[in-house]
Amino acid sequence: MEQTSALSSENCPEAGEEHWIGRYFGVRRRGSSLRTEILAGVATFLASMYIIVVNPAILSDAGIPFSAALSATVLISFLSSLAMGLYARNPILVAPGMGMNALFTYTLVQGAGLSWEVALGCVFWSGVLFATLAMFNVRKAIIEAIPASLRYAITCGIGLFITFIGFKNAGFIVGSDATLVTLGSFDASLLIFFIGMMATAIMVVMRFNGALILGIALTTLLAAPMGRLWGEEVMVQWSGLAAWPDFSAVMQVDIWGALKVAYLPFIFVMLFTNFFDALSCFMALSESADLKDEDGNPRNLKRSMTVDAFASMIAAPLGTSAAQTFIESGAGVAQGGRTGLVAVTIALLFLPFLFLSPLLSLVPGIATAPALVLVGLFMLAPVSKIDWSRADEAFPAFLAIILMPLTYSITLGIAFGFLSFVVIKLGTGRLHEIKPAMWVSAALSVVMLVTTH
Repeated sequence: MEQTSALSSENCPEAGEEHWIGRYFGVRRRGSSLRTEILAGVATFLASMYIIVVNPAILSDAGIPFSAALSATVLISFLSSLAMGLYARNPILVAPGMGMNALFTYTLVQGAGLSWEVALGCVFWSGVLFATLAMFNVRKAIIEAIPASLRYAITCGIGLFITFIGFKNAGFIVGSDATLVTLGSFDASLLIFFIGMMATAIMVVMRFNGALILGIALTTLLAAPMGRLWGEEVMVQWSGLAAWPDFSAVMQVDIWGALKVAYLPFIFVMLFTNFFDALSCFMALSESADLKDEDGNPRNLKRSMTVDAFASMIAAPLGTSAAQTFIESGAGVAQGGRTGLVAVTIALLFLPFLFLSPLLSLVPGIATAPALVLVGLFMLAPVSKIDWSRADEAFPAFLAIILMPLTYSITLGIAFGFLSFVVIKLGTGRLHEIKPAMWVSAALSVVMLVTTH
């Protein structure tokens, strides 16, 4: 009865504090209640549960079985979000990240020709380095070394790359001998994608909770008649509701095979991308929800970064690309979530989907494509933070952004962004603006370009 009364108390922080759960998470101290924290967890889960379908869809392009990738996605999301809640006590979701899965599949596996097992090894070692950086708390030195314009540009470039993949998967953009790319044939499949994309965009504009997952569900329903009414490929086929989890990708990581000099740039790019995504997310959420300590820094930042790092490290043995903090955590924060109880709630909501791989395998590529396009929109937000009036900062950022989708490679965009920054600073006599970490980054970029091309 004590727990029931605590959970039912709306806007009553005192009731939450009386329960041992409230005391552990400091619910009352943060000005919240158990009910608010749980509802905030539900809000974040609805905003981000698209990853349960989208991540396996992308990883399956790398050769990982869809059901195995789904099990890995759910497991890492459960374990890492639980750790974020219980250890770091922050209201933040940790799950396989958009951008990291694209880097894994389309750059390492399809682009560089690594097997998915070796690519998982690269994920593992990037996690080891991330954990080392987190434990020694060297984030300040790294932040100051990499120019902000390049950090923002990398996020934007990955967003455009993911959007391009969404259009490609839907057949909206296809190859062309005359113009390299062009609009696909306007058939039933393309029409369904367009309707699904516009419906998803409308729901996003209207701020529907779970807009992306609702868009995926709607597009799947629209695609169900295909192959039955229009004589095309059958896209949606019922294969059951539930099944035991598929753990065939667990412990398939090739840790030692990833330790080649040629793969070091890939490990570095994964480390760089994950580290700054995590830090940017923590900074943004701490500002929007006043999740700060007495010094004005993001609350429990070192613990949160440690959780994120170890989540990346254990993602590889589970069979998925690196896990990272989700900016969608802002949905729960906007609902009043302030403590780790939000993250624990999210973790528990992920767990049932471990047994629903047959149901979720119904989702065809054109149904996840609208979500990929909209994710690109969200990731393009930092473009306004780049100082476009300074050409020495803007040009490297521009190269990083534009080359990712045009070369179909995240690492190439980052490499040319770093190289152009160093060359421009050298050519204009601004050697003092190049920090040691940028010299290392440029050197690794050269190694990557030489060894992979």
